[in-house]
Amino acid sequence: MFISFEGGEGAGKTTQAKKLVSYLKDSGYRVTHTREPGGTVLGEKLRQVLQDTSSEVTPQAELMLYAADRAQHIEQVIMSALEAQEVVVCDRYCDATVAYQGYGRGLDLHMIERLNAWVTKGLFPDVTFLLDIAPEDGLARIMRDRRPLDRLEREQLDFHKRVRGAYLKLAGKQPKRFRIIDANQDVFTVSEHIIREITSLLYRVS
Repeated sequence: MFISFEGGEGAGKTTQAKKLVSYLKDSGYRVTHTREPGGTVLGEKLRQVLQDTSSEVTPQAELMLYAADRAQHIEQVIMSALEAQEVVVCDRYCDATVAYQGYGRGLDLHMIERLNAWVTKGLFPDVTFLLDIAPEDGLARIMRDRRPLDRLEREQLDFHKRVRGAYLKLAGKQPKRFRIIDANQDVFTVSEHIIREITSLLYRVS
């Protein structure tokens, strides 16, 4: 099974992905936990560039860097884990590119869809958890952590609102794949919701 986590900045994707991975491992499943950008040696280097606030990256270059990261990620990590019948839990995947570079940056959506299909060889998650939170609330969480904002987190509020709207639009178009979860709830309530969903899905495919 291939599981992805999506959502805007400060939604809690990384925290919830880690909690799900721990639950699955404790339940006896073999799990590969990975992320985008990152997940490979090349991907981690690209992640540094993409998050660096001193980097001047054009929208087109940004898109291609994410695509390069994903192409390497698919070949080196995701495909092999799925072939080994492991559960793959990925922090961000193709939907992030549509939301951020498509709706956020205003790049051509049809071109992005074709690029995603090409680099992934048509592989998309079985289920995607969309942790939904108002951008103002998500960014406030990050500010409370008192850490420096990365390049995307520093974007204007309107950018983050477009990203949120894009995610909700994607979820509306693909209700069988997406599970929308209110990320304003406490961490444990969100985690319990996700675990119930996954337990049900794994039972059906077993």
